[in-house]
Amino acid sequence: MANSLIRPGAVLDGFTIGECVHHGGMATLWSATHPDIAAPLLMKIPRVAEGEDPAAIVSFEMEQMILPRLKGPHVPAWFATGDFGRQAYVVIERIAGTTLYKRLPDLPLAYEAARAIVGKIATALADLHLQHVVHHDIKPSSIMFRDSGEAVLIDYGLSHHNHLPDLLQEEFRVPFGTAPYMAPERLNGVRDDPRSDLFSLGVLLYFFTTGVRPFGETETLRGMRRRLWRDPHPPRWLKPDYPPWLQEIVLRCLEIEPSRRYPTASQLGFDLGHPDQVRLTMRAERLKRDPLTMVWHRRFNQGIAIPKPKSDISAQLASSPIIAVAIDTSEGSDDMNAALRRAAERILATLPSARLACVNVLKLGRITIDRTLDERGHNKHVDRLVALKHWASPLKLDEQRLTAHVLEAVDPASAILEFAGVNHVDHIIIGAREHPGVLARLGSVSSKVASEAPCTVTVVRPPRLAARGRGDVAPDREMPSTF
Repeated sequence: MANSLIRPGAVLDGFTIGECVHHGGMATLWSATHPDIAAPLLMKIPRVAEGEDPAAIVSFEMEQMILPRLKGPHVPAWFATGDFGRQAYVVIERIAGTTLYKRLPDLPLAYEAARAIVGKIATALADLHLQHVVHHDIKPSSIMFRDSGEAVLIDYGLSHHNHLPDLLQEEFRVPFGTAPYMAPERLNGVRDDPRSDLFSLGVLLYFFTTGVRPFGETETLRGMRRRLWRDPHPPRWLKPDYPPWLQEIVLRCLEIEPSRRYPTASQLGFDLGHPDQVRLTMRAERLKRDPLTMVWHRRFNQGIAIPKPKSDISAQLASSPIIAVAIDTSEGSDDMNAALRRAAERILATLPSARLACVNVLKLGRITIDRTLDERGHNKHVDRLVALKHWASPLKLDEQRLTAHVLEAVDPASAILEFAGVNHVDHIIIGAREHPGVLARLGSVSSKVASEAPCTVTVVRPPRLAARGRGDVAPDREMPSTF
């Protein structure tokens, strides 16, 4: 069936074609229905007429291979694929609403609004990267939002899947993408690094908070190559009121060398979710671009210009997890906290890019009125933050890898689980304590966390408790209510 026969009312493999809803440079989108599918549908048809860009066909093949492998709320659901022998198409879920492109007339956005938007996109990217995919076309027109609030990433024609042939890499020697958002390493043929998407997201965050694209609108290859050695103006050069924590995040995303960016989208999202915990470096206060001596050094000594060997996306993400450790700040917890520190130290020793979140729960009464000061007149929240940092100091972690969080909740286990879910924690380290009486029979914090957490959980017992529980069929594991 030729593309000329794709028209409203035509039936293709059981799908009835409706109106054309979008004419793109590489494909057209049509509404569609199917008697066995209740969801609203879109049929995407590649442009294959005489004179069309051959890259459109290759990118459509990539999308046909990748879309069926994706799942979750951050991608459009896939329903069907047609081959090029008869009629190439993909049928996907039609997501209500418009793309983020519609917000461009509103720029620059308020800092808090932009932080919330980009935080949701970072969550979507983290999920996509876990599915072995680098998007390579993060820009406003590739992002939508569900009614429930989740960001949805669309358009996978330029994407790289770590377990599939990279047809664009094999058949073309020029980088494909949207020039203002393209990461520097893409210009040297590197397509398997998920940090390229974080660069693009940094461009978007810069643009949405300043109203200016950091690298301008250039579309020439020569113009794009400048970003291999030339950094953008710091946002505070454009807007003196720009928050230092936000400039720290933006400029870290826009680092020329991928190794200097956030290691994962989850870690970027963590900073966006906790701006008060962002560790400020010289990036935060900069008002000028790098000096010309550094620019010339980059230009003529480009370590980045050498494409890196093909990497395993999953291995890279696994080496950069977010680890949360639940710390007890009450008296008499020294043995447990030492054991927790040893466990954290062993894990961190093998993960140089991991991030550690030290968590303490300030337990609230269900009925009583809670006071912010203790019997000595000290602020409980502040005291616990200090105690968490004191606990972590022997680990000698770089400040950018360490945060401290005091959660206030009636139910400590639920608070830890919520923290882990919201912040996409990969690993929880929690202590086990024997607890006599009725509380032990009702269950424990650590057992609830271990059974319900969306990630790996390590339950730690100090030596004396491990010895006491040795030989038990099911030794009780309990964190005190003040941990």
